[in-house]
Amino acid sequence: MEQTDWIITVLVGVNVFIFIYFVVVNLSYISLIVLSYIQTQRSRKESEIFQLSGLFDTRLYKSISILAPAYNEEKTIVESTRALLNLKFADYEVIVINDGSKDDTLKALKENFGLKKIDRYVPKSLKTEEIRAVYGTSRFPNLFVIDKENGRKADALNAGINVSRKDLICAVDSDTLLEPVVLQQMLMAFVADPDTIAVGGVVRVANGCTFKLGEVKDVHVPRTTIGRIQAVEYLRAFLFGRTGWDFLDSLLIISGAFGVFDRESVIRVGGYLHDTVGEDMELVVRLHRHYRERKQRYRIRFLPEPVCWTEVPESWKILGRQRNRWHRGLADTLWRHRSMLFNPKYGRLGFTAMPFFLFVELLSPVIEIGGYLLFGISLWLGVINIGFALLFLTAAVLLGMILSVLSILMEELTFRRYSGIRDVIILIVYAFVENLGFRQIHAWWRLRGLIDFFRGNKSWGEMTRTGAF
Repeated sequence: MEQTDWIITVLVGVNVFIFIYFVVVNLSYISLIVLSYIQTQRSRKESEIFQLSGLFDTRLYKSISILAPAYNEEKTIVESTRALLNLKFADYEVIVINDGSKDDTLKALKENFGLKKIDRYVPKSLKTEEIRAVYGTSRFPNLFVIDKENGRKADALNAGINVSRKDLICAVDSDTLLEPVVLQQMLMAFVADPDTIAVGGVVRVANGCTFKLGEVKDVHVPRTTIGRIQAVEYLRAFLFGRTGWDFLDSLLIISGAFGVFDRESVIRVGGYLHDTVGEDMELVVRLHRHYRERKQRYRIRFLPEPVCWTEVPESWKILGRQRNRWHRGLADTLWRHRSMLFNPKYGRLGFTAMPFFLFVELLSPVIEIGGYLLFGISLWLGVINIGFALLFLTAAVLLGMILSVLSILMEELTFRRYSGIRDVIILIVYAFVENLGFRQIHAWWRLRGLIDFFRGNKSWGEMTRTGAF
């Protein structure tokens, strides 16, 4: 066989593989959409049956400690803390952790809430960087602020867990706003099933919305292209991604911006890891592994109704840095827990969730960008004809668009958070736009993240805020 024939044979084989991969991936996504719709309807019925007011009349609820790590968050920290203090819940405390901020985060908290140093015993259940002081105030008896040496987010959360005194911990980002009844909604999962050890909620884009006194008043799409694309992404990721995995009882990710955990379970597995940038996913996978290996009953849930609002990046550079870090975190988690892959000990996690996140999520940028290059080479060598190539690329783009549009329509058919038809139309338009350029740029960011993971890069990167609240 001549060298040219060998090259053509290899190219044909690779193109067939890419085609099969494309079919399998999209069938997986379509299946998740169907399962998500079923699970969303089921969740809404459970919510109606539960009747939140009746739940709290029975005194069955658990207490919650809200942990809000803060690093250089002076622009948003006061409003987000006020919002946390205005939540409608009977027994909770707010613990803001100033993780060695270089700006005036701590000063802003002191001046606005009248904080003073207090003497509070802090057990060393989890190892953390030094806690310099704990602050409290008589004006807000359930507010505590920790001032500590910088140790990054995981270390800050562990410090908050040590200081906390409640049954559950709710990990949020300091630049997020929780809706007033969100803790009640999240608590339903713990009360409905005592085996529940963790629950995730929906994170939605705050950019473009109007807020007053810590509450969202008007929900609108962001004003910028980059913000609108992320609004579509978040709807797709939460409304059909995580809801579908909840149906399969195989949820591997609870967003670091918004999740509730059983405090003792988190301490039992060693808290958040310090040496990873994907501490949120890694903790969830470690909890799964811990309980599966001991054959103990447990549930890790996702609920599509509780909502937290977060400010997303308005800079392409910062967004790229964020997505790079997310992909490094995914790679790190899958590597640490690689023994779970195709391991019957872990059931659906080993045979469904872990393979999906490895082959569909982690390796997709490699295959996608490699596919673009091979398509070009194949066309140049005449391995495939231009008509088929254009048809395949068109189908790939259209399917991506359809998946995004279905997520938006699911939002309209269920929760209808957007107040006007104009916002829905804009989102549908950007569901198409994101597949024409942004999708390819996003794949490149994630590919760089995978390369950086193999290089051992564990940096967090600066995330500047504009103060959307």
